[in-house]
Amino acid sequence: MTIQFSNYMAELIAIRRYLHQYPELGLSEFNTADFIARQLIEFGYEVTRGLGRTGLVATLRNGVSNRALAIRADIDALPIEEETGVEYASRNKGLMHACGHDGHTAMLLGAARILAERKNFDGTMHLIFQPAEENFGGAKLMIDDGLFERFPCDAVFGLHNDPSLAFGQIGVKDGAMMAAVDECRIVVNGRGGHGAEPQDTADPIVCGASIIMALQTIASRNVHPLDPTVVTVGAFHAGTASNVIPERAEMVLTIRSFDPIVRNELENRIRMIAEGQAASYGMTVTIDYKRGYEATINHQTETAFVRNLAKRVFGEEKVVDLPRPSMGSEDFAYMLAERPGTYFLLGTKRSDNDPPLHHPRFDFNDDALPIGTSFWVELAEAYLPMK
Repeated sequence: MTIQFSNYMAELIAIRRYLHQYPELGLSEFNTADFIARQLIEFGYEVTRGLGRTGLVATLRNGVSNRALAIRADIDALPIEEETGVEYASRNKGLMHACGHDGHTAMLLGAARILAERKNFDGTMHLIFQPAEENFGGAKLMIDDGLFERFPCDAVFGLHNDPSLAFGQIGVKDGAMMAAVDECRIVVNGRGGHGAEPQDTADPIVCGASIIMALQTIASRNVHPLDPTVVTVGAFHAGTASNVIPERAEMVLTIRSFDPIVRNELENRIRMIAEGQAASYGMTVTIDYKRGYEATINHQTETAFVRNLAKRVFGEEKVVDLPRPSMGSEDFAYMLAERPGTYFLLGTKRSDNDPPLHHPRFDFNDDALPIGTSFWVELAEAYLPMK
């Protein structure tokens, strides 16, 4: 059965733009969740709320099969002041959907409606609307609240829009898809004084600069060249005046990796370098090292399922095997650690000058709404085929 999107396009755009106007941060998506729940109940779904605080799961059963499928969309926004200038721009000051989660949610709501109307599947569908992807690991919070025990499934799928990928392309990759992410805060404890008398101080700025330069050797000299690794110092704060040597300097790092052994080695080397460099200057450091999201690892069978289905639905020229994983991170990793599945990309590129994700001028490409919506419908009906 062909989907006539002329019947749905206006509604999909209206949903996406409403969500765009009223963005909410992770674990605060109360109005967003209310809006989603009302839609799903109207479509005939059984809606369960409160998983991971503001997450919800919509369940629909049809036929007699015991098989079950889960599809996830993220619903949270970012703390960014919007600069798009569109008429449906954010009305919540300092917040915006700068990552396209409004589009992800609209596509899954659109698919939910069509699937409920067609009833062309045999089994159980669980549509997961997940909070807090951007900050607090809403996927893990939902899992900790019993997501897969309460809503068992044979596989789970998720997608993300990609404004750098050609419009309408489906990007897939076996194995490692996105990196694990950690954060480290290093404080150099010095001894301040007058800038004209540096011999009477222990200058934390000089020590901090030495630590930063030494950290650059980790990826080049401590990790195998074929193990993707990033150690970035994203912030360095110290001092307030040209003639004052401060008491302390602070730096904040983001660390990306894929292999658990490499991940451990990165932490060990960062600690050793910071402590060793500080000691050589007669100073100490305070280190706060926090583990973040795990690496997102796709399962081969489910990735092949998406690849083959996308080729059949959209044509071989629209499917691309991604040449390398992304050093970005994604908490869908926790779902893939619990159930078989895959995470793939939907190309939404308009031009070579498209703002990237997390940019104040980013705006989800509404022309991609029918593509993502139809693919979720095709995926559900292919995974849970009628006998």
